[in-house]
Amino acid sequence: MDKKKNSVVTSAAAASVAAQPLENADALIDSVETFIFDCDGVIWKGDSLIEGVPETLELLRAKGKRLVFVTNNSTKSRKQYGKKFETLGLSVNEEEIFASSFAAAAYLQSIDFPKDKKIYVIGEEGILIELELAGFSYLGGPEDGGKKIELKPGYLMEHDKDVGAVVVGFDRYFNYYKVQYGTLCVRENPGCLFLATNRDAVTHLTDAQEWAGGGSMVGALVGSTQREPLVVGKPSTFMMDYLANKFGITKSQICMVGDRLDTDILFGQNGGCKTLLVLSGVTSLSMLQNPNNSIQPDFYTNKISDFLSLKAANV
Repeated sequence: MDKKKNSVVTSAAAASVAAQPLENADALIDSVETFIFDCDGVIWKGDSLIEGVPETLELLRAKGKRLVFVTNNSTKSRKQYGKKFETLGLSVNEEEIFASSFAAAAYLQSIDFPKDKKIYVIGEEGILIELELAGFSYLGGPEDGGKKIELKPGYLMEHDKDVGAVVVGFDRYFNYYKVQYGTLCVRENPGCLFLATNRDAVTHLTDAQEWAGGGSMVGALVGSTQREPLVVGKPSTFMMDYLANKFGITKSQICMVGDRLDTDILFGQNGGCKTLLVLSGVTSLSMLQNPNNSIQPDFYTNKISDFLSLKAANV
């Protein structure tokens, strides 16, 4: 019992203790029941699978570990992500996948968001699918991507007064129409919620470079509404609490594996989990060890397939 308590304390205090290179994967694997993996930069980059991932997941499943995949990318629904895993040759159950698109719908359900109210979506299909599955009415999304505002003297843009929440996620069809519509809803509809799936600065649309992330779309509405959103994706603890409750997991028995310090690692630390940073995504070793970086995981390694070479396979 004391060991479990110590692991929670260690994770909570991780920000002040320098991260250690992962040298004994066995010890980490044996110390937890569940591994939560980020996807972009950990499992894949763009549409390319990262080397050694299938064998690593197979090893962990063989050891009886629960695997959960959590992504801040809201462009796909859980079912669509299931198809992406399948396309990449990975056998992952839809129940093991938690995208921030699903988190937005799950959050609205958790607060008993009124079914007679509508949700304006600045984002892509994944959010719309999850809202529909949860029984919510929505407007916006990709179909507003082609809409333009003709600015002329005296023009006033109308908006739906029944919108009770604006959900903002990554949106490749982002435009001024959406910014103005979302702004009007948040500022003028009494009690209108402002939710963000995530505030990631960059994302992996391709494996060739980093691309502006969902945080850029959220930032536009923060600027126009002068309101801070409620974030349902990482590093918010909503998804962690949801997972712990759904699967009956003790948080100290979870290891969060990710490539971002300010989302993945902070997500794990906020939830009282052990944390492992992989250097296969956006964070380099120099960024981790920069004196200005205060977010320190428990461990770091190059990629998750290091589990195979760091004595884990010899158990």
